[in-house]
Amino acid sequence: MHSLIQMETAELEEALKVLNSSLCQIKWRLKSSSKHRLEIDILALCTGMRPVVMVDYGGKMPELQERLCSLLKLCQKESSIFERLRVMVIEDMIYLIHVRVLAEHVRSSLNSESELLFVDLEQDPPKIVTQAGQNSVVMQLISIQKLFSLVFPVDGMNNDLLPCHRTDYMDNAESSIGELNTFQSSEFIDLSSCMQDTLVTVPTLNGWLLGYPVVYLFSKEHIADAIYNLSTKSLHLFKIQVCRNGASNKGSRQEELMSFSVPYDLSMGGSNEPWAEAFLAHMQAKWERCKQAWRSLQMEVSGCYPQAIVL
Repeated sequence: MHSLIQMETAELEEALKVLNSSLCQIKWRLKSSSKHRLEIDILALCTGMRPVVMVDYGGKMPELQERLCSLLKLCQKESSIFERLRVMVIEDMIYLIHVRVLAEHVRSSLNSESELLFVDLEQDPPKIVTQAGQNSVVMQLISIQKLFSLVFPVDGMNNDLLPCHRTDYMDNAESSIGELNTFQSSEFIDLSSCMQDTLVTVPTLNGWLLGYPVVYLFSKEHIADAIYNLSTKSLHLFKIQVCRNGASNKGSRQEELMSFSVPYDLSMGGSNEPWAEAFLAHMQAKWERCKQAWRSLQMEVSGCYPQAIVL
């Protein structure tokens, strides 16, 4: 499998040392919680556990982008472990990605190897979309996935897309994406244009991009409805918890690898929901390939009452 990443414990320890040294060199004083989150995210990318992480800590744009790019540039100079990591920007969101693992994630999505469960937030109460192939927002999301497959082919990142005009392959897509203009450097990719002229919202894109099994679906015309419909419902919070290996992590402290929410009424079975069991099996298969990094992996499910939601 192309996304298979084998790393020894010593390499991971080295990666963290390089990361912390680089943070000091660029004088980026992160809060301890943010620094810890960054370490987990970097390890998750380097070990292939996640294709993409969203960086919603450590500051605001554009300073956050500048700092992440400077950090990655230094890390890549010091260690080859970081060579496939990039900073990616889509509109006002910023991410760290592993280009090889993301390419595999895109390929898998387009080949329908991992089925997504879409939850329509335009409905009150929210409902599971039963005929995703007939939903215009879903079809536009698939078109965006096809654009990603052009930028991130499985055999290596396409560095020729500067800019990239639509190909015949994309012209056949059901939705009009327009021209894809990308800016790429050794550590930075801007794919903001992939969202132009579509009804796809950032939360919907994030649901797929960040590797969640359940994706919230609503168009840009119904953002207020989606916020209301989700804020007034009880939710289940699904967390994938891991324990790190390594000399500096001898305890059995559990850490959050990723988390996502699902309306309570649509996930009454919790971790016994068929899609939840399939997702856990998918994550465990990834974990089996990098046990040297993570001592354990498990899913935790908790309930939370209605609260204000920001989408």
